[in-house]
Amino acid sequence: MDLQAIEELCRKIRDQIGKAVVGQDATVNLLLVALLTQGHILLEGVPGTAKTLLARAFARSLSLEFGRIQFTPDLMPGDVLGTNLFDFSSNQFTLTKGPIFTELLLADEINRTPPKTQAALLQAMQERSLTIDGQSYSLGAGFMVVATQNPIEQQGTYPLPEAQLDRFLFKHILEYPSREEELKILQNHGARVTMPDLERLGIESVGGLDLLTSVRQSLEGITISAEILDYIVDVIRATREHPSIQFGASPRAAGMISSAVRANAALSGRDYVIPDDVKQLAHPILRHRLVLSPGAEIEGLQVEHVIQQLLEQQEVPR
Repeated sequence: MDLQAIEELCRKIRDQIGKAVVGQDATVNLLLVALLTQGHILLEGVPGTAKTLLARAFARSLSLEFGRIQFTPDLMPGDVLGTNLFDFSSNQFTLTKGPIFTELLLADEINRTPPKTQAALLQAMQERSLTIDGQSYSLGAGFMVVATQNPIEQQGTYPLPEAQLDRFLFKHILEYPSREEELKILQNHGARVTMPDLERLGIESVGGLDLLTSVRQSLEGITISAEILDYIVDVIRATREHPSIQFGASPRAAGMISSAVRANAALSGRDYVIPDDVKQLAHPILRHRLVLSPGAEIEGLQVEHVIQQLLEQQEVPR
């Protein structure tokens, strides 16, 4: 598949999502990059910023099977993965599959469930397979997690473990819409208080898993120079040496950046990666991987400021 076809497919996906969601262009772009690179994304935003609607519209535009788990403090791993139940008619155990057996999984308010249940997603996110009672089950190449969390409420929440955060390609902060976008939201959806019906909004599928597989294979032909690879490694290693950072990014983060910038270049109509691709994706890739030192936190430093410092300190390849 050529670049023009990839651009056209992504334009159609944006158009379909735009029938339901106003604005959120940056969010849609990161969703597309995550989808093309088989990554997962964590969306953080206040209630009412269309996180759930966006995930549903995104799945429908690609004919991906959509599943949702509402994470709660009493949720158990078996409620996510499923469990083996004894069938008296066949005299054997059979698996009752949990909601994780889908293609696009919305993990809603993922930080409201205890670490034991959060850990149920670790193998699925890394290997796209599950092991239940010693038996392995594949989730397929289309499996993708879109997780959400609320930045306001802290009571009754559990911070995500570093091992799980590291499995998310992006952590994206959803902002409030502009005045013009908010006015358009009222014009489009102000007559109802419930979730819009995607079928009534006219959202159609513009592709499927076969087409998506073809696009992913095409990304292997995107050129990334040795200088860009050096730049990526230098940025990642700098996170481990910065005095304000207690724990830096892992080698997995470098691999994720290398994959994501290829997809970002393709979305921009280029068959080669430029330094701006790295700069554009550095914040959503690194912000959930860096742990500030206690001294930096006391001084009021923000992770975003430290990432910007790191980018400014590295020599940019020509």
